[in-house]
Amino acid sequence: MASRARRRRDDSRLREASRVVVKVGSSLLVEKSTGRLHRKWLQSLVREIARMRSRGQQLVLVSSGAIALGRRYLGLRPEQRKLEEQQAAAAAGQVILAHAYQELLNRHDIKVAQVLLTLEDTESRRRYLNARNTLQTLLELGVVPVINENDTVATAEIRYGDNDRLGARVAEMVSADVLVLLSDVDGLYDADPTRQPDARLIPEVREITPDIEALAGASGTEFGSGGMVTKLAAARMALSAGCDTVIASGKRLRPLAAIEAGKPCTWFVSTGSPLAARKQWIAGTLKPRGHLTIDAGAERALAGGRSLLPVGVVAVEGRFGRGDAVTVRNREGRDLARGLVAYDSEEARRIQGRHSEEIGELLGYRGREEMIHRDNLVLLNGTNHEHSH
Repeated sequence: MASRARRRRDDSRLREASRVVVKVGSSLLVEKSTGRLHRKWLQSLVREIARMRSRGQQLVLVSSGAIALGRRYLGLRPEQRKLEEQQAAAAAGQVILAHAYQELLNRHDIKVAQVLLTLEDTESRRRYLNARNTLQTLLELGVVPVINENDTVATAEIRYGDNDRLGARVAEMVSADVLVLLSDVDGLYDADPTRQPDARLIPEVREITPDIEALAGASGTEFGSGGMVTKLAAARMALSAGCDTVIASGKRLRPLAAIEAGKPCTWFVSTGSPLAARKQWIAGTLKPRGHLTIDAGAERALAGGRSLLPVGVVAVEGRFGRGDAVTVRNREGRDLARGLVAYDSEEARRIQGRHSEEIGELLGYRGREEMIHRDNLVLLNGTNHEHSH
C-alpha cells in the first residue's frame, strides 16, 4: 500500500510542476560506438516535451553533448584532449546540438533558443540578472530554452565542469518547481549497484546528510563528467532554492513519462516553495547596498503585494548596482522591505518620482517598469504576500 501511495505522489510531483528544468547527460545524447547524436532517443524526449507543454507546463533543457559530438565532427583522436581542442570541439558540437533540437522541436511547432552560460554568468549579480531576465522572457514567449555551459570560453578554473550543477543554478534562476537529472543511473543506491547486485534504490531523500553523501561514491561515465557526487551537489543547490529534484535513468525511451508512472528513481524533496526560498535569500543573506524612501501610496501598494514603481520613490541613498539588495523605507525612516533593485543608484535617482512610461526618455533605453519587482521584494515585520510565477 505504501509503495502504491508513493507511486501516485511521484506521478503528481512532475505532472503538477508548472516549471521544469530537465538536464540531459551526454552519455544519453551521444552513441558510444559511433560518437554520433542518438536521434531516436532525442526524438522520444522531444515528444515528451511537447506532451508536457500541451498540459501548460514550461520547460527548460540543460543539454550536455557538445564536446562529444564536436570531437567526432572534427576528427579528434581520443588522446587529443588539450583544453583548446576541447574548446574547439565544443564550438563545433554546439551547432550540431542546437540544429538537432531546433529541427525536432519545430516538428511540434515549438520554438527553441540556445543559451550558453559560464560560471561567471551565474556568479556575477549583474550577469545573473541579465541571464535570468532573458530566460524569463523566453519562457513568457513560449520558447523552450536549451542551455549548455559555454565550454568555448570557460577554462578549468571558471567552469561548472558538469551540467548537473549548471542545471541546479538554472532551476534556481527561473524558480523551477522540479529539476530532472536524466543520466545512465536510475537514482541513488545504498551501495554500488554495479558491484553489489542486492543494492537497493533509495526512493526519497528529505535531507542530504553526511550518510547520504557517503553513498554517492565517485562514479563517472566515459562521455560525461558528472557522477553521483555532482548530482548530489546539484540536488543540494536546487533544494536550497525550494526546487524538488529527481535523479532518473534516461536510458529508456520516454524517461519523463516513466518518472510520472512511478518507475524507479530518487526524489529529493524540498521543504519550501521556490519563491519562499528566494525571498528568504533576499531577506537573510544579501547585504543592502542602499536605501529607497517611498511615499504613502507606494507603502500601501507594497502592503497589498504589488511591485515598487519609480513614481512612489521619493529619495535614493547609497551607491548600488543593478540587481543589488536595497532597503525600502517610509518617510518616517521605518524599514518596510528589502529587495533586488532593477536599476543602479544613478539611474534610480533619475527616474525616482516619475511614471514608468517616462523611463525610456529619461534613461535613453526602455528598462523594466518597476523599480523592484514583487518577486524580488520581501516585506519586513509584516505579511509577505507571495505570488507564484
